[in-house]
Amino acid sequence: MKVWERLRDMVLNHGAAALVSIHDVKGSAPRESGARMIVRPDGAFHGSIGGGQLEWQTLKHAADLLAEGPRAARFFDQALGPDLGQCCGGRVKVLIETFDRGDAIALEALAQTEREGPFEVQAVLKGGRIKRDVVGATGLRWPAFLNRDRWRERYGEVLTPVLLFGAGHVGRALVLALAPLPFTVTWVDDRPEAFPAHIPANVRLLAGSDPVAEVNRAPPGSLVLVMTHDHALDLAITATALLRPFPYVGLIGSATKRARFEKRFRELGIGEERIATLVSPVGVPGISGKEPAVIAASVTAQLLLVRDRAAAERT
Repeated sequence: MKVWERLRDMVLNHGAAALVSIHDVKGSAPRESGARMIVRPDGAFHGSIGGGQLEWQTLKHAADLLAEGPRAARFFDQALGPDLGQCCGGRVKVLIETFDRGDAIALEALAQTEREGPFEVQAVLKGGRIKRDVVGATGLRWPAFLNRDRWRERYGEVLTPVLLFGAGHVGRALVLALAPLPFTVTWVDDRPEAFPAHIPANVRLLAGSDPVAEVNRAPPGSLVLVMTHDHALDLAITATALLRPFPYVGLIGSATKRARFEKRFRELGIGEERIATLVSPVGVPGISGKEPAVIAASVTAQLLLVRDRAAAERT
């Protein structure tokens, strides 16, 4: 979630908004430190800190702070079991801040930094409000607490690049399934008319480009999905992708298609170990539905597993 851009828009459109953050967690809790949601004065909100009584009571606190008027920051310390009757058993400290149009310039500055990629701030509680100074780009660290009144926060998501070849029914369904998730999609098809009129914000269209060249241009760590209208093109794209150490190369089709392609890969000199990494058929094993939306949901779950595995290997 782009926190500062959405918060700025809510403030400009509705006069005020509250930012709710999970500041610290001890023990078991529904969400991790750094989870956030943004609340409008009318009670509408975006994001989540975990649902249940914690979120419900926090929304009430945010509404009360917004009703008070002056811009403020306040901490709420909740024991999930004794205070809220939740089974998690941990303890959560929630930070709620309210903003109004007087914060527009500061919010826009943070929104601009957020557009440039993940970053960290050093936050200080001062005079009843939070002062933030950007300290630079960041990797995958969660907030580091320096002391009671000074800490670091991380904003922005590290997005995983997906290279998707084919704008057929499954490709369209997959683009929609990936839209709210931490991926950027480069969508390639040689038929400009095959693309829909409207696409999600995380998608870049490439019509009429050389698909094999796009594979060679893709950044390391890309996830490659091949589902074009042409088997010969599928073969060329997949073979090129297997020659690079992408963590995921998926080819839509049957076991028969895979067997035929494997024979050609061997003729092209691609090693057995690399051929074995090809994901085909695509999707989570055990999901048998062939409807485009079902395939898209299954493939999306598979990509999330690959993303999580790569993140775990980096830490």
